[in-house]
Amino acid sequence: MKNSYRAKIFETLQGFLVPIALLAVWQWLSVQAIVNPQILPAPTAVLARWWEYLKPQELFDPAKASYLAWFFSGELIRDAYASLYRVVTGFLVGAVLALPLGLLMGANDRIYKLFNPLIQVLRPIPPIAFIPLSILWFGLGNPPAIFLIVIGAFFPILMNTIAGVRHVDGIYIRAARSLGAGQTTMFLRVMLPAATPYILTGARIGVGTAFIVVIVAEMIAVNNGLGYRILEAREFFWSDKIIAGMFSIGLLGLAIDTGMNGLNNYLLKWHRGIESN
Repeated sequence: MKNSYRAKIFETLQGFLVPIALLAVWQWLSVQAIVNPQILPAPTAVLARWWEYLKPQELFDPAKASYLAWFFSGELIRDAYASLYRVVTGFLVGAVLALPLGLLMGANDRIYKLFNPLIQVLRPIPPIAFIPLSILWFGLGNPPAIFLIVIGAFFPILMNTIAGVRHVDGIYIRAARSLGAGQTTMFLRVMLPAATPYILTGARIGVGTAFIVVIVAEMIAVNNGLGYRILEAREFFWSDKIIAGMFSIGLLGLAIDTGMNGLNNYLLKWHRGIESN
């Protein structure tokens, strides 16, 4: 048990070696003035700007708000919340639309043949291409951004759901039929559980795609969020704030992906190849 725990710690520490080395080289290049700090500011300058971006902009005043509200009033927290709200809302709407359609297309050949041509035409179109139409249809603000995120999350979930249902091992189906299972029982007790790993993988990809799309959408259609703040920093040539925003996006994306991976592992303890703790 101790050896396993030490191995996990060592593996985690190994993952920090390359980032630390890159940061050290980056800092050295900045200190030696090899690169222009206006173009590529030092990591310490980025960290200072990130802290300024994170901390509350006003001094605490108990007459105006509670300490908790003041503590979370920083610009970074408000922008991260706005981006996360759009990602979660768009992802949930996309999942609600994609899952039933994917299950039906995977289980029924007629429905698959009916919808597949349209799906294959729309799927290669990147969500970014819908930006002009989304603004025309929904104006500015959250609706066009959420619409783009729905598109970004919809297709990964849909295609993985279809693949999961259509690639159920024939042994399971034959075994269920030999036991007298009907179509409904076959779908709910055999096809759906067997397709769950595909569905969860699609959901994980869909969340990642949704997070990419929201940053682009915020640069065009809204006036808050991490993407908007990066675009604003570009207008004023604040390179340190641009990089601070980029790292904030990376950390938030990492947190979301880690959470999705943990959820997948928890829900798939029964699946072959995933060991329960």
